[in-house]
Amino acid sequence: MKTEDIEYHADGARLVGYLAVDDTRAGKRPGVLVAPEGGGLVDLTKSIARRLAEAGYAAFAMDYYGDGKPLTDRNEVMPRINAFMAEPSTIRARAAAAQAVLSGQPQTDPERLAAIGYCFGGTTVLELARSGADLKAVVGFHSGLGTTRPQDAQAIRAKVLTCIGALDPIIPPEQRLAFEKEMTEGGVDWRMNVYGGAGHSFTNPNAGRWACRGSTTTPRRTGGPGRPCRTCSTRPWVRSRPTPSCARLAGFVYGG
Repeated sequence: MKTEDIEYHADGARLVGYLAVDDTRAGKRPGVLVAPEGGGLVDLTKSIARRLAEAGYAAFAMDYYGDGKPLTDRNEVMPRINAFMAEPSTIRARAAAAQAVLSGQPQTDPERLAAIGYCFGGTTVLELARSGADLKAVVGFHSGLGTTRPQDAQAIRAKVLTCIGALDPIIPPEQRLAFEKEMTEGGVDWRMNVYGGAGHSFTNPNAGRWACRGSTTTPRRTGGPGRPCRTCSTRPWVRSRPTPSCARLAGFVYGG
């Protein structure tokens, strides 16, 4: 397994992403851009890239904030995310630069690229798709679906899949309906999987209180007091084994 930190630049920022590729395999293979949750490039994101590489992809995990360093203070993260969402050209540019790094790797087949993202990362890859990026597939997991530029959906070239928790308080039903309208009016080949009993960040084993709602009517922290979580006890792959599913979903959608 080859892993490498790669410096690149976008929007005046020095960014450092993380490449993972199985260098024991010969020839070119499909590439997957990985967009992390809102805090930025963390170990979990890097492990997703490695697992995608093990599954036969070239994977590149992008950086949001510079120097490959995540942000841990929510009071610092949320203003950055809000700014990205208010004017999506910035995050689109940073994602496009990361896509260019991925497509430029000697192991990557630039004609077979997908982008997957988690939470704000899902929002990021959807914005990348709205920019008209040359992608075969985009997959967002518990991704915010709203945009200030819904008219740009007509530029989407990728097939789109979103995977959303039915109990996610951050992505309420009205947001899902607005996304459905946007995708349909844009002529996009899209689908949405809604998981009953799942809240926000259901693919993240380290997620806090919004990950699961369990069998009670109020959120609680995963592993905290209360009755066992229906989602985690009956579908543990949703949280603890997300990445092979990511690889299969991307492969299913675009034939990788």
